[in-house]
Amino acid sequence: MGRIFYGIAIAGIGFPSIYYKDFPYMLFPAQLSPIPALVYIIGAMFILVGTCIVFEIKIRLVSLLFGSFLLLIFCFYHIPYEFGVNSNYKHLLEWDNPGKVLALAGGVFLIAGYSSEKNKNSMNRFWGKSMSFGSILFSIPILLFGILHMLYAKDVSTLVPSWFSHPVFWTYVAGIALMGSGIAIIFKIRPGFIAALLGIMIFIWFIILHIPRVMTSTVADIGGEVTSAFLALAYSGIAFVIARANKPIV
Repeated sequence: MGRIFYGIAIAGIGFPSIYYKDFPYMLFPAQLSPIPALVYIIGAMFILVGTCIVFEIKIRLVSLLFGSFLLLIFCFYHIPYEFGVNSNYKHLLEWDNPGKVLALAGGVFLIAGYSSEKNKNSMNRFWGKSMSFGSILFSIPILLFGILHMLYAKDVSTLVPSWFSHPVFWTYVAGIALMGSGIAIIFKIRPGFIAALLGIMIFIWFIILHIPRVMTSTVADIGGEVTSAFLALAYSGIAFVIARANKPIV
């Protein structure tokens, strides 16, 4: 289920990119203008990668290549942009989009490792390291997102559905849950159980928060809302992959 969620999400991010002729908002620094040919290539790549992951077509090779692509973007676009261009790089909020790219990279490395572990590949030691590496890459942004929930609780609380009372309180609860999940997975404190809870929590957000926002968003905002919704679905899927890999359910 986690792999399928991730694959659907990655393919889903590709479609609005092509339709709106723009890069997924988290992929490149804001100052990079969209180049039509490159937008189409990247959008098609997201759709192809997502399809391969869902249907398990060359999944290890595709996952490793896509993870490496995302990691290169993080290292050679986001890092230089934050430290070389963005004067506000010391503010954690400026690392939100780089964190999203890093989390997606970690997730696809996890999928590569877990698919190989299932198949009893002769390079299991390598794939095991891929899973550990992916878990850390995913958990660091999750910890960051939790801290941002705490630092910007009033702003984040505006995203809480109106039928929830005390939205700031629930924002703090979410922030604590994200931080705790990130720390638990990094230090392997019941990672399977914690990852399962994390996946369920984020999937609930996908249902009650992101889908309604997509349905009520304006034409100008719908592309970004669709991408945000699929990012939530991807994070949920990654958490479920970690949960399944650690066999939390007996």
